[in-house]
Amino acid sequence: MLENDLFIERFFLRHESTLCTRHATGLELLMDLADNDLLDLLLARRDPDGALATPEVLEVLGMLRARDPSPAQRVN
Repeated sequence: MLENDLFIERFFLRHESTLCTRHATGLELLMDLADNDLLDLLLARRDPDGALATPEVLEVLGMLRARDPSPAQRVN
């Protein structure tokens, strides 16, 4: 799904140099979801629950959901 791909692309552009095994674990669990379920999480329509609500998933999901700072907040 294009929307999911855009979130994932932005994630890697921002964080590729700082990712660790913990992030890979969380990302792997999220990538196992159906496209629509993943999109619901990315858009904060719902939060992970059950076995998916691990610290790794919650951390990566927060990174994926993070928005770019507004132009006024950006530091050059």
